[in-house]
Amino acid sequence: MRPAPDCCYTTADAVAARPRTASRMNSLTVPAIDAQQQHRVCDETLRCLQRAERLFRLGHRPIPVLFDLTGRAAGMYRVAAGRAVIRYNPFIFALDFEQGLHTTVPHEVAHYITDRLYGIRHVRPHGTQWRAVMQALGVEARASGRFDLSGLPLRRQRRFDYRCICRRHRLSSCRHNRVVAGRARYHCRHCGGELVAA
Repeated sequence: MRPAPDCCYTTADAVAARPRTASRMNSLTVPAIDAQQQHRVCDETLRCLQRAERLFRLGHRPIPVLFDLTGRAAGMYRVAAGRAVIRYNPFIFALDFEQGLHTTVPHEVAHYITDRLYGIRHVRPHGTQWRAVMQALGVEARASGRFDLSGLPLRRQRRFDYRCICRRHRLSSCRHNRVVAGRARYHCRHCGGELVAA
């Protein structure tokens, strides 16, 4: 097998960076894409990136590609600590590999190009500038794909019981943590009362 492109990291590299628990891996019914398919995704990412750089007259700047994403997203463009990376979900790619190559890859490359052209803080994630990049790449500008996600490892948020004057509420772990940290207060849409832990 040929070596991966310089920008590509294998699933093994991604797992080392972000290990998954054995119990989570044992519950999967859909296997992830194999190394050969990961090479194809990296090649298509590089090809799409080079095409976009030519169209928008940008110098070549490769971006790391990881296959460590899980959950409901097929791909993600992310900038953390000044480092840009494209992450793909190898399980969703396994559901419809060709569709992933033709839709998810240009979708994430378009986010990267939009960031380089306008800056990530100056545009909406799927706004006018991103749609223009997608159109230039000849791909329908859709914010999300349609996949049957049964059998995939999905993150389930824990819910916490809260109450107001008139009823009980279930808050997600994100909202619960904001309340505990004192960063947010939530109110009932019906009675307007503040939600408190039950």
